[in-house]
Amino acid sequence: MAGKSITRRQLALTGMAASAMSAQSTYNGALDGHESKVEATNFDPVAWTRKRWESAPLRMTFGDATTRKQAESWQSKLRPKVLELIGGFPENRTPLSPVLLEKREFDGYRREKFIFTSQPGVQVLAYLLSPATSRESMPVVICVPGHGRGVDDIVGIDSKGKQRSDKDGYQHDFALQVVEAGMAALAIEPMAFGCRRDVATKKKGLGTSACQPAAGAALLLGETMIAWRAWDVIRAIDWIETRGDLDAKRVGCMGISGGGTCTVFAAALEPRIKAAMVSGYLNTFRDSILSIGHCMDNYVPGILNWCEMYDVAGLIAPRPLFVESGDRDAIFPVESSRESYGKVRRVYEAFGAGDAVAHEVFAGEHSFHGKAGIPFLKRMLA
Repeated sequence: MAGKSITRRQLALTGMAASAMSAQSTYNGALDGHESKVEATNFDPVAWTRKRWESAPLRMTFGDATTRKQAESWQSKLRPKVLELIGGFPENRTPLSPVLLEKREFDGYRREKFIFTSQPGVQVLAYLLSPATSRESMPVVICVPGHGRGVDDIVGIDSKGKQRSDKDGYQHDFALQVVEAGMAALAIEPMAFGCRRDVATKKKGLGTSACQPAAGAALLLGETMIAWRAWDVIRAIDWIETRGDLDAKRVGCMGISGGGTCTVFAAALEPRIKAAMVSGYLNTFRDSILSIGHCMDNYVPGILNWCEMYDVAGLIAPRPLFVESGDRDAIFPVESSRESYGKVRRVYEAFGAGDAVAHEVFAGEHSFHGKAGIPFLKRMLA
């Protein structure tokens, strides 16, 4: 056959045959060829756990309460249960021992970088951003970032430690947006991000979080990363109370994604938070972290025996709450965010506080929006 030419048609047919053989030889697992003999969903752990959700006890879900008295009674029972489930908070408050590291002036605002002690052996890095025309007793919003480089991602610092002019990334420097709106912003570094990571993780680059192994260690200790981060927020309020230029009676809290998780739980458990904004988080456990891959720092063992995510958010009522959701958020599906918000709104209505809660669905993916949320916070903390 040497020297015999192959036509284009023969070459194409050969390629098609090879492709068909390749497709036929793709191995998907031990059940190949046995599909008609098995029920596929019985091998799907997500399908199974979603069925388990349908019979989850949710023993303390909000139910049919319609009066403020009933809603307050429900909160008085669920709040200590949620605190127990996340592993509780330290019994004693360690001295804050704050240390100012740096103070800088920028166009329109000043920035203080400092550290404080949250609990024994745990220090927190924070930035206080204050309007250049700041006055005494300003309202202040605690700002908690989501997964990324940490607090630098929300105060306008790029990956080289330089100040950037554009609000880059999915978090869009929302602490800067707060100070531009005329409020003080206290931006804190969550545990397992930025400078609060272990040595091995730091070697992997700025964008790699240390949620594993830290969140796993929390679970082994009978605690959760949610509790550790919420406690940092509580201690940040303790620090605010030491400042004469900040109004500790007008403290807000906001965050996106993992920062939204922290905001929901911190605001649910800490009454000194007078208003909250949650971006890219409020959903159902069923359709988000139960069904879609998420970081370990989202999980609270046993919580579905007692309540759903909307119940935890309902503990914030009647204090003002603003929720925003991207209509193309791939990890917190928008329809479930709408469902969860509807459940939360029922709690507010029982309190007679329907005007203190709002939900914006914006055109976008998993990102911070803030167009209505920041003005909402400003009004509620005025």
